Amino acid sequence: MNKKKIGLIVVLLALLAAFFVLDLGRYLSLDYIKSSQSAFESIYAEKPLIVAGTYFAIYVAVTALSVPGAAIMTLAGGAIFGTLWGTVIVSFASSLGATLAFLAARFVLRDSIEARFGARLTEFNKGVEKEGAFYLFTLRLVPLVPFFVINLLMGLTKMKTLTFYGVSQLGMLAGTAVYVNAGTQLAQLESLKGILSPGLIGSFVLLGIFPLLARKVTEALKGRKVYARWAHLKPKSFDRNLIVIGAGAGGLVSAYIAAAVKAKVTLIEAHKMGGDCLNYGCVPSKALIKSAKLAHQMKHGARYGLSDTTPSFSFKGVMQRIHDVIAAIEPHDSVERYTSLGVEVLQGYAKIVNPWTVEIALNDGSKQVLTGRAIVIAAGARPFVPPLPGLDDVGYVTSDNLWDEFAKMDDIPKRLVVLGGGPIGCELAQSFARLGAQVMQIEMAPRIMGREDEEVSALAKAALQADGVQVLTGHKALRCEKVGDVKTIIVEHEGQEIRLEFDALLCAVGRVARLTGYGLEELGIETQRTVPTNEYLQTIYPNIYAAGDVAGPYQFTHVASHQAWYTAVNALFGDFKKFKADYRVIPWATFIDPEVARVGLNETDAQEKNVPYEVTKYGIDDLDRAIADSEAHGFVKVLTVPGKDTILGVTIVGTHAGDLLAEYVLAMKHGLGLNKILGTIHTYPTLAEANKYAAGEWKRAHQPKKLLEWVAKYHDWKRG
Repeated sequence: MNKKKIGLIVVLLALLAAFFVLDLGRYLSLDYIKSSQSAFESIYAEKPLIVAGTYFAIYVAVTALSVPGAAIMTLAGGAIFGTLWGTVIVSFASSLGATLAFLAARFVLRDSIEARFGARLTEFNKGVEKEGAFYLFTLRLVPLVPFFVINLLMGLTKMKTLTFYGVSQLGMLAGTAVYVNAGTQLAQLESLKGILSPGLIGSFVLLGIFPLLARKVTEALKGRKVYARWAHLKPKSFDRNLIVIGAGAGGLVSAYIAAAVKAKVTLIEAHKMGGDCLNYGCVPSKALIKSAKLAHQMKHGARYGLSDTTPSFSFKGVMQRIHDVIAAIEPHDSVERYTSLGVEVLQGYAKIVNPWTVEIALNDGSKQVLTGRAIVIAAGARPFVPPLPGLDDVGYVTSDNLWDEFAKMDDIPKRLVVLGGGPIGCELAQSFARLGAQVMQIEMAPRIMGREDEEVSALAKAALQADGVQVLTGHKALRCEKVGDVKTIIVEHEGQEIRLEFDALLCAVGRVARLTGYGLEELGIETQRTVPTNEYLQTIYPNIYAAGDVAGPYQFTHVASHQAWYTAVNALFGDFKKFKADYRVIPWATFIDPEVARVGLNETDAQEKNVPYEVTKYGIDDLDRAIADSEAHGFVKVLTVPGKDTILGVTIVGTHAGDLLAEYVLAMKHGLGLNKILGTIHTYPTLAEANKYAAGEWKRAHQPKKLLEWVAKYHDWKRG
């Protein structure tokens, strides 16, 4: 804390101490003001400017210091100056004093509060920035809320000072006028309770509700404006309650919920039910990872007391198993299942032609037009292919088509280039290396898995290298060339060009939302990276929602499913109650070996956001079950609020890290700390004990040393 802050705190404390020690509050009582009214009036008649100036200064000081007495001062203003001038003087004095209290709280407390609760305040400050003035105005209209509390709390936000002053000046005017007017009848007042009768309080509450009603009206007017050019096309009745475009995780869950609550819903999918996750992403990649891990374990049989064995397998067989796994899970997302649940499923390409109408070019060549009261866009994402010169000449696969293209091959590509060092690139690079390919992984950034802490990136790199992957970080792909049958990619590293020959190239540099072809541009909905939505997942048209990869900000199947609940419920029941999408606790995992799983903040995030934290780390190499399974590597790292067991974030590296993370996700979601995890019985011997032992490490680091010293003395005394 700097000297200026210390100085201001000392001055404020001295003034407050003087107020109470000298009992200055006796001058701010109703009895004193009533007994002195005639004296004040005579002095005011002789020296009006001096009295007005002195009164103004005292009022500002009382309000700025947040001491009791502002209400009495307001009554005195009415008694001395009358209704008009009393209202003017009190209005400016109260607003100025409130602003000084606001600035004092900001100067003295905001930095320390942000340092301690920065992550939690981020969303709050976003709300203040967006609608803070509106809510401040509403609070100022209702005198049931202590104004000094509002002054201090708003000082901790990022509201602009001029905004605070202006809104306060306007918002407090009604209450000020009532109190000043009451002061003109001071002789008849017996207590402050006599000012605010139940009827008057009710009037103020209605006045406070008025801005909320006005906001609803404004939203309705905005809605009419955005729909204006389509108004003549709005149907008088609708074919469906909900139309869902896309049968990936977001679309399937939205449709399922709608059918479950007996809404009439149509789900439209142009290609494969189940979307990216079932057909191209989560499911096939995990099937591949399992086969690759088994091959790896066979090669290292000695770790389990067996013989090292070179696995004999058909690459076609491995790829066929992947398609068999997809086929086994397919019924869960099939047309037949969703039809049986009450969802109408149409297979074709959907285009929104106006805010209520969807035109479907069905796969059988026919067309159908449906109207819906609400529409959900859940079209998913596709692999991003960089504009790399020569890429089309050499040919490439992505995470979408590699399952079909590689299934045509008799043998695994001997030399495989993987472009991208993110989760998809790392998972596939390791798996194909374990199955015998010579994998070169190219990443332009200094490290792979750049969203994780540096130590996690380093462990991931070491794991991939141990399986034979040539991890080329800091290498920028420049171009591809093909001469005869020889395919080459040219990369730049530290100013030097390097040529790498390959047989197949896998492009895994990220995914982009599918936004074109759905009529969004014609509707005026932005289609740059994702569909812009509000906190309720509504687009600029309140009846059109977006969920999953097209909405962002996360590209996870479980987040798409999570968002789908909000889109369905808000779309169907938003007239009664709308729910804001909750992103406070989002887990994710990268399924390399060892797995990397995370929820909440890691150290990199905390440092970037200026969030203070403590680190507790437990090494899985110490865990009995991990040792028994020959999987004794990795760690559990927990970030907590300094001095508390409140969890800010968790990173787990190790076997089944994604499964182990669930306990922390539950704890963070429901506000449970490490003490609760430590006090929970975990089955022995299981990997889940790692979570308990991590909590134990935190407990040991926060032992009450002084108390334990006294306990030791007690035991010594008991022994005589």
